[in-house]
Amino acid sequence: MRPGPSNSLADVAGLRVGHAQRVGGGYRTGTTVVLAPPSGAVAGVDVRGAAPGTRETELLDPRNLVSRVHAVVLTGGSAYGLSAACGVMERLADAGIGYPVAGGVVPIVPAAVIFDLGRGGTFRAVPDAALGTAAYDAAADTSAPSTAGVPWPRGGTGSLDGALPSTGASVQGTGARGGSAGSGSLGAGTGARAGGLAGGVGTASAVLPGGATVAALVVANPVGSVLDPRDGTLAGARYGLPGEFDHLQPPLQGEIDAWHPENAPSFNTTIGVVATDLTLTKAQCGKLAAVAHDGLARAIRPAHTMTDGDTIFGLATCEGPEPDHDTLQEILAAGADVFSRAIAHAVLAATGHEDAPAYLDVFPSAQRKQS
Repeated sequence: MRPGPSNSLADVAGLRVGHAQRVGGGYRTGTTVVLAPPSGAVAGVDVRGAAPGTRETELLDPRNLVSRVHAVVLTGGSAYGLSAACGVMERLADAGIGYPVAGGVVPIVPAAVIFDLGRGGTFRAVPDAALGTAAYDAAADTSAPSTAGVPWPRGGTGSLDGALPSTGASVQGTGARGGSAGSGSLGAGTGARAGGLAGGVGTASAVLPGGATVAALVVANPVGSVLDPRDGTLAGARYGLPGEFDHLQPPLQGEIDAWHPENAPSFNTTIGVVATDLTLTKAQCGKLAAVAHDGLARAIRPAHTMTDGDTIFGLATCEGPEPDHDTLQEILAAGADVFSRAIAHAVLAATGHEDAPAYLDVFPSAQRKQS
């Protein structure tokens, strides 16, 4: 098994990723959008945390009508942040993309949130529809190459960079289409924390021996620890592919002994997407999301707590054939592993900020010195 060309969710043909964030003026939050092909992607979901903030997840039950979604929104802002999905829905509707009904289309845009309220200083400084629009525009930027060869319509000219006069916060957007979907303190992971460390967005992919691709994008914001309690390494890194985390080593014991993160109760949540380019049913996408939670639990301890809203969406872009029994087993196993790896990348790439230092700031000896 090997990673895809960018080792990211963008390696799944047909998916596009966009991030937008606001930092400053009381803000430290953002939104990430995963765009499906115009015809949609088959989708399922699995919610394990006890405090989820979600939209349109019930629709993804295999017993219910709609099988394809047109975008998935991952966002900060707790329940307030669900407004970001409205901006994405408007863009899709303007482009004529959605579930056809009499008189028009209804875009299907499930969403999930993390709790990051107040991390920029102002409790109600949260993502809104405009930030969702900016993240959509970043993903749909027609200047980037398309993985599926399908031109993406852009519903408007929304600004990605500029000042918000009422807050002084800067708005920045980045997108990926056939390139890296990005890791670190961007998009929905801008204000994330991970067991006292800086959290963020992380992504990883795997190409199976038969040629199918499986990939994940995660927003790591857990109350639990992302460290192996035995040696201080990133727990998710043990599932890395050959060479992926070779630049890391166990940190010195003195650094481990000195690390005492705040242990106060906290609302957090880890959310994400796991996807494949094969043709899966709605129920199989739900199973893919379910086994990705195994990857979450391998990389975070404890997971699925009463104050986490852990939610994972499973997507299939149906660019490839239906898998046989053995291939489906491989897809599911890889789904758990890529999710663990994505969590490790999220924490490793995150930028430290007040009350949440970066992993390598706390454990500098974990980075191997180049000979």
